[in-house]
Amino acid sequence: MAQYPASAAALARLHRAYSGAIANADAYADRLRSDPLLSQLLHQILSGITAVRSSAEILEDVSDLDEAERRRFLAAIGRDARTLSDVARNLIGQFETSSRSRRSVSPAREIDDLIIEQENHFPELERVADALRAEIVGAGPFGIATLTELLDSKFGVSVVVGGPPPDPEFPGQHRFDAMRRVMWFQGSSTLATRQFQLARLYGELAAADAIAHTLESATLSTPTARRLASRAVGSYLAGAMVFPYSKVLEDAEAAAYDIAHIRQVYNASFEQVAHRLVTLRRPGEEGLPFGFLRSDPAGRLTKHFPLPGLLLPNSGHACPLWAIYGAFRKPDALLRQVVRFSDGSRYLFLARTVQKRAGSFREQPALSSVMLACDVLHADRTIYASGLDLLDLSADIPVGPSCRLCTRRNCASRQEEALSPGGNRPETRAPLLPSDLALGDPA
Repeated sequence: MAQYPASAAALARLHRAYSGAIANADAYADRLRSDPLLSQLLHQILSGITAVRSSAEILEDVSDLDEAERRRFLAAIGRDARTLSDVARNLIGQFETSSRSRRSVSPAREIDDLIIEQENHFPELERVADALRAEIVGAGPFGIATLTELLDSKFGVSVVVGGPPPDPEFPGQHRFDAMRRVMWFQGSSTLATRQFQLARLYGELAAADAIAHTLESATLSTPTARRLASRAVGSYLAGAMVFPYSKVLEDAEAAAYDIAHIRQVYNASFEQVAHRLVTLRRPGEEGLPFGFLRSDPAGRLTKHFPLPGLLLPNSGHACPLWAIYGAFRKPDALLRQVVRFSDGSRYLFLARTVQKRAGSFREQPALSSVMLACDVLHADRTIYASGLDLLDLSADIPVGPSCRLCTRRNCASRQEEALSPGGNRPETRAPLLPSDLALGDPA
């Protein structure tokens, strides 16, 4: 170790991180086992479910109840359901309080917390973006040429397209060299990428105070988290500059949220448009509510913006039947599907692959899949409902949030067994693990 101090330090950091993760997991497990409040709330929930189920079974199975008795049982169901709802809120509130006091040490998770708390809408950044766009349009048409000119005249930043990158080891499509005041783009980068990144750089240089103010109230425990959060907020500002709120909402409504059409109007990419549609949540001027998810080819979720009511996993893998994975089988084609969860909720999923162009034959293109989701009740406001019979439930694709959280017992696509509290034998099984030849289960 004395000969390789950097490696020794890295191993020590890895061990500390591992020990910390194990300690946190043990602490939460101990709390779940020993915290009397949580135990009491869970007991109340189980009791409430039992009471509701008992009354419902009597109404279903006993045919000779008189009207007074039926009203009594219906009243009991309503009363128990309201109590159950209150207990569940208390339980959720307890976990939210704990979460606020013990934030995840993951920078990505802290940024997710910031975005979710703001419902992915930052009014101050929207106002700043409107002012910056007006400033840019005053100098010429909004686009690459005007942004390049203003970056040079106001901030002394030159834009270089093609040629060697400032840092040869940096694999990205763009790079800002703050020391040399050069914004470099890979020659194969798209015009949409260049426009967006120039807008982001202009916003970060012209509105640094607004970005810093936005991050003041955020819980960011590490320099890495603060740096990534600043980039995320800068990207939000850029999106608001490229897609002015009221104008893009008007265009989206007029085009029935046709993403291909919006891309042409704003010279943008599919992912940029999808991102912007998710942020249209201004009170009194809301767009269609969308959830957003992005996956890499291995199925790992790399970005998510939740939609109330729809459980989007924030890490790992989602249900293998979701369109976000099916899109990889049809590159560059938009895939749509109407899905139904086990609780009866239904959603329209729209997914498409997006790709960062390779700079040379030896470089692998970076492929991702992006998915938008909206409640099926809003689907007829989009062009993507064309040709679909939204009342035909038999055409829905039965899905779950992820295999471990899914309650469907007859799913042929299951890849993992459902969670089984207490270590009991699970009632759902992965197709490749037959029950008579179980792997790892007790005899």
